[in-house]
Amino acid sequence: MSWQAYVDDQLLSTGQISKAAILGKQGGIWAASKGYNLSQGEQNAITNTLFKKPDEARASGITLAGFKFMCIKAEPEEVIGRKGERGVFVVPTTQAVIVGEYEAPTQAGDANVVVTKLADYLKSVGY
Repeated sequence: MSWQAYVDDQLLSTGQISKAAILGKQGGIWAASKGYNLSQGEQNAITNTLFKKPDEARASGITLAGFKFMCIKAEPEEVIGRKGERGVFVVPTTQAVIVGEYEAPTQAGDANVVVTKLADYLKSVGY
């Protein structure tokens, strides 16, 4: 399965995730939903700041495709952002980072299940 298929079939097709990306921990976007353009600075923040400097992430928030979320949780296994009716889960795997945004009426818990399920699977196969 291609990385794009993971984004399309495992995240977006659930109807719980509105925008998604899979980034390599060493850099680069492996796959992303159509029109979801993460700048190089945003990518660097995801791979270098969110999990390595959680206090900085909590203080500065999470900016994705130009939209800034308030960081409500920053821990090694998961970063969560929220602003208004939108939210995001950023979950690392062994070699990648999964980013999944959701919008109302999707509930945070439903979106979280989708993102963490894919993350758990990728970890189980070494990614």
